[in-house]
Amino acid sequence: MLVVLEGIVMCFVLLIVCVVGIANGPVGLVTFYEPEVQERVIELGLTTKERIKRNTMLAGIGLFVPALFLVPYMVYGVNGAQGFREGFTQMLIISLIYGLFDRLFIDWWWVGHTGTWIIPGTEDLMPYIYGKTLAVKWVGTLVAFPLMYALIAWVMTLIG
Repeated sequence: MLVVLEGIVMCFVLLIVCVVGIANGPVGLVTFYEPEVQERVIELGLTTKERIKRNTMLAGIGLFVPALFLVPYMVYGVNGAQGFREGFTQMLIISLIYGLFDRLFIDWWWVGHTGTWIIPGTEDLMPYIYGKTLAVKWVGTLVAFPLMYALIAWVMTLIG
């Protein structure tokens, strides 16, 4: 049950990154949109390539630092997981909870079905997340994060 709560904590981390990122409008996180949307936003003078790169780095830090450090801390430090199997299983459950939250709540509902993320002048480029980007996000959720947590669990087994 604690691992489900920790998954929800990670959902809030993701939500906070998104809320802060779009606090001054959705252009703040245009890094998560398709390249043609990014190009249009630059053409419209709403941002610059440099600002997109900066925001990409900041969003990456806000998302990946908790994934790389907070999740293993919760599993091994708080929950007291022992060994590869126990640690990996718990990290996998946490990552699937926040990964599905990201794919379903953030991407599908919030970005895809509310007006919150609409950038004026780019409406003809909607939906903002589709095709290759959508596939990459699902592969990240279902393959890359589990592999990352398998590696972390393996390292923790070696040092623990």
